[in-house]
Amino acid sequence: MVSPIAPPEGLWGGVLADAFASSPATLNTAHRASVTIRVWTMQQQISVITIGIADLARSRRFYVDGFGWTPVFENDEIIFYQMNGLVLGTWLQPALESDMQRTGLCRPGAFAMAHNVPRQEDVQPLIEQLGRAGGTVLRPGDAPEHDGFRGYVADPDDHGWEIAWNPAWSIDERGLVTFGL
Repeated sequence: MVSPIAPPEGLWGGVLADAFASSPATLNTAHRASVTIRVWTMQQQISVITIGIADLARSRRFYVDGFGWTPVFENDEIIFYQMNGLVLGTWLQPALESDMQRTGLCRPGAFAMAHNVPRQEDVQPLIEQLGRAGGTVLRPGDAPEHDGFRGYVADPDDHGWEIAWNPAWSIDERGLVTFGL
């Protein structure tokens, strides 16, 4: 048997214990019964979200002038924004396609990113500000059936953003949102 391999500190929620020294097919029945396999459970987190864009300057205007975010890195193809616990990248679509070795990425996708605000009265002014910064208002702020207040805006590359206030979701001083019902 092979000794267990410890996962990198802080990245894994589980451990890999006893591992096969050889293929399970070559182990006899007695050996198979003594082998224990445990699967690593990855930490439930997202490190980076990268979205494909057509025009870096137009996208920068939306995120910097609209949201008020500060880039932490930028070059001729990509801009990164340090968020609260993850990084958002806006990358020229041809470069993203090349990096992924994939062509024809579709926009818009069947997803929406969300930016939660601490107060209901913060929703509509932010939607309007994002519209002035090059976004397209998709839905003005209103109250959904399930409580709270939300509206939608698309960035210049048609990526959907929900701007929301949810009274059950707390936002701490670092901007971290905690799910609540």
